[in-house]
Amino acid sequence: QEQLVESGGGLVQAGGSLRLSCTASGRAFGSYVLGWFRQAPGKEREFVAAINWSGTSTYYADSVKGRGTISRGSAKNTVYLQMNSLKPEDTATYYCAASETPSQSRSDYNYWGQGTQVTVSS
Repeated sequence: QEQLVESGGGLVQAGGSLRLSCTASGRAFGSYVLGWFRQAPGKEREFVAAINWSGTSTYYADSVKGRGTISRGSAKNTVYLQMNSLKPEDTATYYCAASETPSQSRSDYNYWGQGTQVTVSS
């Protein structure tokens, strides 16, 4: 059974940093694009970042470009999102997801984690 499990969320002050982790299992996720999305209360789930299977290509939403870094573990089934200079508007539930193709579209991701909450206080 496919499973994506996120960790690393929490409460942080504005200007601080967090590192989110996601481990995927139950399928050969090492060959998949792994991405991060987030959803704030009352808003649609939005793309944050993605990384291809080899880690050689990364994609970022404009809202996190320059503040976020996505990376892949050596085992390829783990993905990280380092977020710096956090802002209150970064407050959301962050979801890890897997896709067979590089995409920023939610509909292209077939496998999802349960999410981890990130709260940034001002």
